[in-house]
Amino acid sequence: MSTTLAIENLSVALPRGADRAHALGGVSLALREGEILCVVGESGSGKSMTANAIMRLLPIGVAVSGGAIRFEGRDILSLPEAEMRHLRGRRIAMVFQEPMTALNPLRSIGDQIGEMFRTHTGFGRAEIDARILGLLDEVRLPDPRTVARAFAHELSGGQRQRAMIAMALALEPTVLIADEPTTALDVTTQAQILRLIRDLQRKKGTAVLFITHDFGVVGEIADRVAVMQNGQLVEEGYTADVLDRPKHSYTRMLLAAVPPLSAPGARPVSAETVLSIDRVSKTYLTRGSGLRKRSTLALDQVTLSLPKGSTLGIVGESGSGKSTLAKCLVRLVAPDAGAIRMGDVDIAHLSRREAKHATGRIQMVFQDPYGSLNPRRRAGDLVAQGPIAHGVQPAQAHARAQELFALVGLDPTATERFPHEFSGGQRQRIGLARALALEPQILVADEPVSSLDVSVQAQVLELLAQLRARLGLSMVFITHDLRVAAQICDRVAVMKDGRVVEEGPAAEVFSVPSHAYTQALIEAIPQRRRPAP
Repeated sequence: MSTTLAIENLSVALPRGADRAHALGGVSLALREGEILCVVGESGSGKSMTANAIMRLLPIGVAVSGGAIRFEGRDILSLPEAEMRHLRGRRIAMVFQEPMTALNPLRSIGDQIGEMFRTHTGFGRAEIDARILGLLDEVRLPDPRTVARAFAHELSGGQRQRAMIAMALALEPTVLIADEPTTALDVTTQAQILRLIRDLQRKKGTAVLFITHDFGVVGEIADRVAVMQNGQLVEEGYTADVLDRPKHSYTRMLLAAVPPLSAPGARPVSAETVLSIDRVSKTYLTRGSGLRKRSTLALDQVTLSLPKGSTLGIVGESGSGKSTLAKCLVRLVAPDAGAIRMGDVDIAHLSRREAKHATGRIQMVFQDPYGSLNPRRRAGDLVAQGPIAHGVQPAQAHARAQELFALVGLDPTATERFPHEFSGGQRQRIGLARALALEPQILVADEPVSSLDVSVQAQVLELLAQLRARLGLSMVFITHDLRVAAQICDRVAVMKDGRVVEEGPAAEVFSVPSHAYTQALIEAIPQRRRPAP
């Protein structure tokens, strides 16, 4: 099998003041014709920097300081920019991690795919329109004509990712680079995207460089695996060899951090209920075509309870109603019907002023640690903000912020830093400290580890378990990752189309699921049967 893309002793220098001198240090990799090579590692390992170096899309201030990248024998680092533009998209294409930032929100999906043909071919309008519809159909998007006219915000996460893949495959490139294309997707959508990439790769013979931190994905899709740490390649080999017989201690550590699907033994649960959700419903009204309004039933008669000191997991696909339920619990969204009781108080029907005091006892950790922290305010100010709004003196609130930083495993002096100066895992800890600042009884965690590396994810989950035990917290833990739910939740509720279709002890739900939808979710988990090495 011939080599399509060869990275030879590649080094990429970081600007002065960075935590290390090089993003990549002497990395050598070979991508062979028609294979899928997975590059695995934590944030900062150099995975995405490798992809950006291949595309010559390195950030300002970051530059290649040595080595070569040979595509079909030519060193693309030495090509004039005009020739590189000719290669991008046409011969080497990339699927970016976050389609909402990679897609232009002001242009339709069809227009953005069509730009590939307008830029690189002499096709007429009719031919381009036909190819756009053909590509959208090939990536199995329903009703390609409607999708072609749609804008990015009108599609689901899985549909946006399929549109990105269609755009990348438009000109049938020789090499496809996929940078974490399934990280934020639920398990069924993830399984569909992985199957789609594998099918298209086999059909077209494309060589795929697939970047991920999920070893389940690696086992599902990869022919070979390369493991990176701190800009260095520490292990490389065929998938079965690396996953079943890892040689490097770092690879073994990453594999050990992957949570198993089996739930640990049940903890004793209090008979006292701290939160009662009784037949809660919520319908969203959005403007459709013309003067018509379109209604979406997000929650349909949801009834659940949270025992004191326990963790209730809410699992399901995107659009199942998980996040809407979380927003109702903290009164970011008012339910249309039903009751949400904390003790004798129904917080669903309090006035805004009454809700401000009542909801201090229930706080939320948001999914995105990048978007939920104000980038213009110091981390300590963000943590102290809630207590100050509830009447605590600023000096006392800031002193408490430093105590909370220590509690969640951060340096108390780091309260003076801004959010961008922290890693993703550290930002999530800041979000946790902010939620704990009002000393809540209940913590609502909405996908708090979905975007984190497996090792950082394991640290945050361990921290949540420690805080639950130390502070007596009760938690509602929302996730699409069933492995995570199995490890941290005492009970699990499975949601589909706004309804709870199954609910029970975590060990029971995951070992003997009774509902067909729960069975389908478990079946879709990549490499769910692979034993730990």
